Amino acid sequence: MDQIKEISTTEVEEMLIKEQDVVLIDVREDEEIANGIIEGALHIPLKQIPKATDSLDRSKEYILVCRSGGRSMNAALYMKEQGFNVSNMIGGMIDWQGEVIIK
Repeated sequence: MDQIKEISTTEVEEMLIKEQDVVLIDVREDEEIANGIIEGALHIPLKQIPKATDSLDRSKEYILVCRSGGRSMNAALYMKEQGFNVSNMIGGMIDWQGEVIIK
């Protein structure tokens, strides 16, 4: 099985500052998102990922995010099996030092 690329919160923040063409997907639950989400991130709770992949662009690069990195790794493994280019943000929102927005 192929390894999932892991990316640090600092690397993700630098990519966003440079406006690199990546899509963040936050797989946390609604009540977790209420505390803040990285600006521009798509919110797709983990259990909805299989259904949501039909509407996602396979040519894009995705970075998966959750609270600590576990659920996003599960989502990344699934999406990679479906042919997506994915990375997992290690440390998750616990380690995120950048800004968040409250929706």
